[in-house]
Amino acid sequence: MSDRARFRNDPDGKRLPIKLDSTTNGEFAPIPLAPVHHHARSRAFDAATRNAKRLGLSRRAFLVSACGSATTLLAMNAAYATTGRPGGYYELPMLAALDKDLAHSALDRHEFIFDVQGHFVNPTGAWTRALPAGAQPLKGFTDLKGCTAASAAGLGYLQCLGSDAFVKDIFLDSDTELIVLSFVPSTRKGEPLTIEEAAATAAIVERLAGTHRMFLHGRVNPNQAGDLEGMDELAARYKISAWKTYTQWGPDAKGFFLDDDVGLAMIEKARKLGIRNIAVHKGLPFGPESYVHSTCVDVGRVARRYPDVNFLVYHSGFVAGKSEGAYDPTRSDGIDALITSLHDNNIKPGANVYAELGSTWRFLMRDPTAAAHALGKLFVHVGEGNVLWGTDSIWYGSPQDQIQAFRTFQIADELIAQYGYPKMTSALRGKVFGKNALAIYKVAPEVLKKHLGADSVAHERLSYRERADPTFVSYGPKTRREFLNLRARGG
Repeated sequence: MSDRARFRNDPDGKRLPIKLDSTTNGEFAPIPLAPVHHHARSRAFDAATRNAKRLGLSRRAFLVSACGSATTLLAMNAAYATTGRPGGYYELPMLAALDKDLAHSALDRHEFIFDVQGHFVNPTGAWTRALPAGAQPLKGFTDLKGCTAASAAGLGYLQCLGSDAFVKDIFLDSDTELIVLSFVPSTRKGEPLTIEEAAATAAIVERLAGTHRMFLHGRVNPNQAGDLEGMDELAARYKISAWKTYTQWGPDAKGFFLDDDVGLAMIEKARKLGIRNIAVHKGLPFGPESYVHSTCVDVGRVARRYPDVNFLVYHSGFVAGKSEGAYDPTRSDGIDALITSLHDNNIKPGANVYAELGSTWRFLMRDPTAAAHALGKLFVHVGEGNVLWGTDSIWYGSPQDQIQAFRTFQIADELIAQYGYPKMTSALRGKVFGKNALAIYKVAPEVLKKHLGADSVAHERLSYRERADPTFVSYGPKTRREFLNLRARGG
């Protein structure tokens, strides 16, 4: 069978399995790749062509294999090494590029993976009718040739981001077991995904007998009319696992601090309703909204005031475009600001503050030294049991490449010795991938022991992977024009 018959997606093998591009989650402007990243991509494609020929495979068949992912990660190592001594690297044997058993042993480790930040947009939702004339949000993913709706008229291309794509990317093309469906900042009328639509998506997974595989956030921005009052209905009608808020966002472009009156009112309402998990976007500053409110200065203050509430710092305060180094107490943003806020308020590692990696890890994958410092600091100051796995997918397509990169990432010995960072072990990765999230998002023991390995999603994944056809496509904006298009979604 020819590759064009075998592979609906990218039959010529023009996409790498580890996506190295400028895509964002729509919350910050795309940052172009540097020369070293283009060098890494070039090395990866050249190596894939050579290795595929040595194994008697087409380039697409090779890239879909574990050897293809190993080849890409090794090419990234080689490219990054040309810039000096990286503080981190992808730890896998060179022979994994040609030996499928070695590649599988490095990249397929079967950890329990609980992604606490997933996204989905309703392609026919009310938000599309509120868009300005001519706006085409998320148009940048139309290179997805395998999607028949990619060239549809008007906004029809959004069908490529519907529930079918979500299920395939998350549960079939990645090793993700459970996911939390989260929300983006918006007015109540301009939501790209409403809670009703989110619940309907969860129901789709339930109908697949994907028992308990999806959890829901309840979006609340207490600085806009109706949201505080709406918390009661959300709690009553839906199985809300946490509240999602954006302190830098507001209908009038003004943000709030968690210990402002509106922030405290939200926390008190969460306590009253018995849902004491608050996921707060911190870092990744976007648009004209208040930069100061995107920092973590208020996190430690509310964590000290409310020890019975879990504060989940989504993105960990990370600022794309500003490199992470050793902890600097004078820095007022980034991960350092989160650490300082915890120190100033005597919040110890392992307390009620959690750091989430959505978009943060995806961006750090292209900067191994910053990745080593960012992860090392979070493990030391927030706690090895308080770092949560999140991917911000499906903005980045299937999260499998993020999973494979994290499985193999290692902090350099020099940084471990100098700063006391822990070595990346299987046990530590297992905590981050899923075990830590179980302290926040409660999962019944019988689900973990029985359902996940035996439900129809698990069976469908096993069957699908015999002839897997991943897209290797990311969906979020890749250029400033695409970013502004998405931002014009009608908030």
